[in-house]
Amino acid sequence: MVPRSSERTPGFEGVRRILLVDCDMFFVQVARLEDPQGAGKHPLLLVGGRSARGVITSASYAAREYGVRSGMPTMRARALCPDATVVPVPREACVERSRAVRDLLRELSPVVQAASIDEFYLDMTGTERMLKGEGLTATADRIRRVVRERTEIAVSLGGGTQRVVAKVATRAAKPDGVHVVPPGEEAAFMARLRLKDLPGIGPAFLAQLERKGLRTVAETAAVEREWLTRWFGPSRGPWLWERVRGIDPSEVDARERRKSISSERTFFEDVGDDEELERRLLGLCCSVGGQLRAKELRARTVTVKIRDHDFRTRQAGSTQSKGIETDRALFAVASSLLGELRHRRRTGARLLGVGVSNLVRQSATQTELFAGSATTGGADVPRGRTVVETERERTIARAVDQVRQRFGRQALRPARVLEPEER
Repeated sequence: MVPRSSERTPGFEGVRRILLVDCDMFFVQVARLEDPQGAGKHPLLLVGGRSARGVITSASYAAREYGVRSGMPTMRARALCPDATVVPVPREACVERSRAVRDLLRELSPVVQAASIDEFYLDMTGTERMLKGEGLTATADRIRRVVRERTEIAVSLGGGTQRVVAKVATRAAKPDGVHVVPPGEEAAFMARLRLKDLPGIGPAFLAQLERKGLRTVAETAAVEREWLTRWFGPSRGPWLWERVRGIDPSEVDARERRKSISSERTFFEDVGDDEELERRLLGLCCSVGGQLRAKELRARTVTVKIRDHDFRTRQAGSTQSKGIETDRALFAVASSLLGELRHRRRTGARLLGVGVSNLVRQSATQTELFAGSATTGGADVPRGRTVVETERERTIARAVDQVRQRFGRQALRPARVLEPEER
C-alpha cells in the first residue's frame, strides 16, 4: 500500500536515507507511450526480438502471470502466452525517457546515481531540515508522484539505511508503490528472503550455497562468520555475512562511474567452429577495448559469455592483478576463457559476449612501464596467469583509436576479424 504523503517514517534521524527509484516494466511503458494506439492497447505486451532467435527484454505484468520473463526466448514466451503482442525495443525513446527521469531526480535529490537505464539510487541523508522533517516514506511517495506527473513514467521506490535494503525493498513496492524499511529492521526484513533473491548472488555461487544446505537468508544468517569465510573464502564469506543482515557500506556515487563494459552478438545461424568463434571473439574484444580506452579506464576482470543453441547460457571469468586495456591483452584472457567453456561443452553457439569489470582509471605504475619482457603473448593464457601490457602496446592501441576516430571504425582492423570476402 502506498503511504499518505503526510506519514512519517520513524527512526531515520542521524542515519543514512537511501532510496532506489525503479521504473516499472520500463521498456513496456516506453513502448506504450511511443505507440498508444498500437502497443498501448495491448495488455499482454512483450518487448524484444520478434524473430525465431529473438529474446524478450521486458513483459507487461499481465504477460508475466503466464510465466513470461525477461531473457526468455521469444518462441518460448509466445508458447506460454499465445495472445501476447511482441514489439521491438524502442531504444532511442528509452534513452530519452531515462534521461528525463534522471534529470528530474537531480532536482529532487542532492545525490543521484544511475545504476542502469531504469534504476536510480538517491541519497537523501541530511535533507530532513530542508524538507521540514518529512519522513523518508513520505519523501519517496512524493518523488513517485512527481516523476509520474512530469515524465509519464510509473516508478516504484524502496528505501532504507543501506543500498542493498533499498534494492530489495523496491521489489516489495511494485507496482507503482513505496516500501521503506525502518532503521534497525534490516535483518528481520532480509530474513524473509531466499538467497536467490539477493543482489550479487549468481547461479554458480547459489549452487555452492545449496551444497552447504543453504537456501534462505535466515539459514545463512545462522551460520557464524568464521564458517562462511572457511567455506567461501576471505572475500565472499564476510561479504555474504554482511549481505544477509542487510549491511552494505557502499555509497551512492553521483559521479556514476561505469561498473562494467560489455559487447555481445547474436548470430543469424549457430556457430560451432572454434576458429570462427575466436574470430568473432576478437572483434568483440576490439569493441570493448576501444570503449575502455575512450573512457580512460582499465579492467581487471574479463568475462566471456556463450549461449548455446538450446539457450543454455554459460560464462567464465578471470581477474588480473593489474588492469588491462589493449585489445591484445583482452583477447589473450578472453580466448582462454572461451576455450575453457568450449572444452566443457562443444556445441553450436547462438550468442557470444565479452564483458569487463573491476574498472580502474588509467594510471600505469613504474612496474608496468618496464615489464615488457614479461608480456604474455598469444591467446592461450591459463586462468590464473597474469597478462602484462607494456606502455608501448598501450600507446599503439591509443594511436589506432585516433585513426579509427578520423577514418571510421573499420580502419586498421586485425586481419583475423575480416570476413573472407574482405581479405
